[in-house]
Amino acid sequence: MLFIIFGLSIYNTTLSILNQAGYKSLIFLFQPFKEIVILAMLAVSVLGLKERIRFHVIDYCVAGYFLYTGLYVFLPLGDFGFMERLLAYKNTSFFALIYFTGRLIDPRTLQISKYFHFILIVAISAAILVVYEAASDQHFQSLTGYSDYVFDFFGQQQEGNYGLTWTFERSANGLKRFASFFSDPLEHASATLLSICVIAALFTKKNNAFNPTKLGLIALAASFVSLFFSISRSSTVSYFVIIYVYALITHKKYILHTSHALIALGFIYIGILLENTDLYDYILSTLTLQEESALGHLIAWIEGLTAIINNPFGLGLGMSGRIAVSLGSTIGGENQFIILGVQVGVVAVLLYVFIHFAVIAYSYKWFRHLDGKERMVALCIFLLKVGITLPLFTASLDIFSYITYINWFLSGVFVNMIMRKESDDHALT
Repeated sequence: MLFIIFGLSIYNTTLSILNQAGYKSLIFLFQPFKEIVILAMLAVSVLGLKERIRFHVIDYCVAGYFLYTGLYVFLPLGDFGFMERLLAYKNTSFFALIYFTGRLIDPRTLQISKYFHFILIVAISAAILVVYEAASDQHFQSLTGYSDYVFDFFGQQQEGNYGLTWTFERSANGLKRFASFFSDPLEHASATLLSICVIAALFTKKNNAFNPTKLGLIALAASFVSLFFSISRSSTVSYFVIIYVYALITHKKYILHTSHALIALGFIYIGILLENTDLYDYILSTLTLQEESALGHLIAWIEGLTAIINNPFGLGLGMSGRIAVSLGSTIGGENQFIILGVQVGVVAVLLYVFIHFAVIAYSYKWFRHLDGKERMVALCIFLLKVGITLPLFTASLDIFSYITYINWFLSGVFVNMIMRKESDDHALT
């Protein structure tokens, strides 16, 4: 957990700095380190099992997804060789191994409260750095050798106005988007979703009273600062959706009433006071899909959906996503579901969607009946899964290691906890 929280949040930045410092040979050792950590922990958990595992429907679906997509490694589909297909398989399906690492570990050994506090420290540190970036008007990645790293290892050329990639600026007017120490502004924005979920889970008591500490309040402010400077539309919407959904399930009427009032005022402000301003034009062009980035998403989605309709069993691993992007031949654009569908077909997408919403349903069902760290995990994973639903449509979210590893590890831990709870309840009866 310490490695996932502190190591993965700075993972790409660390690799960029190593590359810039001339230690390129070390990068080949460090790049797979996160996967090695998971595989080692999974092996330890399997070898250390002392009781028979009762499997949940989510377990079967995750295992089924992993095995089904694994078949595509050996099928001669697409334009790529075996090694490229294997790498694409890792990108699309490694989350299953992360899930089972959490699923098989003994949750009694996990100090969830301590780890959640560490996540808040990461959020505060990210905000401090992003404030420095904004004050100096310079991307941190301009100093770390980010451009050289993504070119040397992923074949991605420098793009945009700042010598980085287009994701570091808003396409409409070149306004800078900051990533802090994360891999890019989109991962930075998604990390704010994790931090707001952790804050809600950590400081919500059994009676649904919300009692944050000073650290919690600082982290809450930090998450908003990071959200503001990362400028991600989907994450901004999701951030406030998380707050709204939290208010609904914990019966926070003052948050709901405040939200409704702010939404009404927002429409009035946009409709009356901002006419003919840049912000008004930006919001309008986004909603009508005329803004360049939004229109690009739409065109890519149509292309990807067309490919899925014509090839419902997929075009083969690597035909969409990171592998295809590195070769400039991707199909489907930034959409987790379409990227999966183009590569491995409709069956895999349906399994992925079912897993996602099954975790949402079960975590919502259980958090009201749990106490202590079990309740923390259930509430956090429920809000996080709800919160990342929209970004899944606008990004390949599983390439963001920090949020992906925590998301799927905690999903596995949650299912582990409820299965143990069911076993204990059954033993008592």
